[in-house]
Amino acid sequence: MVTPKIDSHHHLWLYNPKEYDWIDEPMQAIRRDFLPPHLESEIRACGIDGTVVVQARQTLEETNWLLLLAARNDWMLGVVGWAPLTDPAVPDLLARLREGGKLKGVRHILQGEPDPEYMLREDFNRGIGALRQLGLVYDILIYERHLPQTVRFVDRHPDQVFVLDHIAKPRIREGALSPWREHIRELARRPNVYCKVSGMVTEADYRKWTEKQLRPYFDTVVECFGPARLMFGSDWPVCLVACDYGRWFGIVRRWIARLSAGEQARILGGTAVEAYKLAGKTDESALH
Repeated sequence: MVTPKIDSHHHLWLYNPKEYDWIDEPMQAIRRDFLPPHLESEIRACGIDGTVVVQARQTLEETNWLLLLAARNDWMLGVVGWAPLTDPAVPDLLARLREGGKLKGVRHILQGEPDPEYMLREDFNRGIGALRQLGLVYDILIYERHLPQTVRFVDRHPDQVFVLDHIAKPRIREGALSPWREHIRELARRPNVYCKVSGMVTEADYRKWTEKQLRPYFDTVVECFGPARLMFGSDWPVCLVACDYGRWFGIVRRWIARLSAGEQARILGGTAVEAYKLAGKTDESALH
């Protein structure tokens, strides 16, 4: 049985300076459109079989657009979209969005909320409750400082599958491992939480980062989550401000080379297939 290689985290967009105002001057290299043909050449060069595309705007318009693109590109196996989780009508909305089979999860940009405990709001948690009933994952996008309340948030939903994006964005620029490491260890004790090995180069200095500088953060998540709950993600095109696609994929492959073949296969695809319940044009025998 061959396990497919999956990029569990990338974005697509039609660039608009107003809607993507978070793309500041140091990130000007990604102030342009990024569409499926741009990514397809990258994944083919790396032998990636399929992907999960993740929201970048908090609009239903974008969610529907990503679902349309996924329907047209069979290598896009899943969509993590945005939906108004605080809206009482969100269960019916999510049921409609998942009708095509490509919606696999939902994400809200928690890291951008002025209230650091937004995730603990009752209305937000009612929305999270609707995800489990529909078999949808929730992607957690936070900074390191949000980890303590994230543990409390996850504990409210022991039967919900969560995926932690970008290893919770530790302070790599500063070389700080604590208290991120201790909080990650605590969060990883929850077996319903997976973690993406992604978004690390953009938490370091874009031009001066080194593989050696990133390695302790990778080693920590391997120790805490184990290969069975880790998944590769490119965070393309955001990664391009610091690293091209092939270089990041190569770094992750070097890091995992010391692991068994089965453990490597989990990180490079098997974990994403399991967490997001992916199926598609990749080896069907490996997807069930």
